[in-house]
Amino acid sequence: MNNTRIRNHTSEVLSDDWAILKKHRFDYQRKDGTWESQVRQTYDRGNGAVILPYDPARGTVLLTRQFRLPAYVNGHAEPLIEACAGLLDKDDPETCIAREAEEELGYRLREPQRVFDVFMSPGSVTERLVFFVACYAPGDKIGHGGGNSEEGEDIDVIETSLDNALSMISRGEIIDGKTIMLLQHIKLAGLMGA
Repeated sequence: MNNTRIRNHTSEVLSDDWAILKKHRFDYQRKDGTWESQVRQTYDRGNGAVILPYDPARGTVLLTRQFRLPAYVNGHAEPLIEACAGLLDKDDPETCIAREAEEELGYRLREPQRVFDVFMSPGSVTERLVFFVACYAPGDKIGHGGGNSEEGEDIDVIETSLDNALSMISRGEIIDGKTIMLLQHIKLAGLMGA
């Protein structure tokens, strides 16, 4: 990494438990040419991938519902409804999302299409997510899904119409950013047809 507007960058590990929390000190050159010292923290849990399977023949999508501690401690007691996602764990995004779809949804998805590669919370989280969509059909089901219990996952699989999922956003039932982005992408891109 090389950015001429950053100098004297040092970092200190504050925690290395479930993920890595670092404190960074650096000098940043402002647009007017002056330099200012800044201190920031970053949270690094690795990069990930997310997928939203859709069935254009039936107008449905596959979602998950699971408890999320960060949402809970921020006042949201209910499990979140989300698109299937997971950490890369040293795999490429395509391998990761195929594994996660089988573990969480119980479906073997063919030909996932990469649609975005984004930072979700760049103010403090280093994670970059690769977004996918993929067609699915009932015949692609290979198991019950539910996640990997050894990783503490306890996931419900939800199959619903795209229209209902979009209405769930309006009703405040789907409040996860990555899921909203993928549902809107499927709608805006016309992937379900007319």
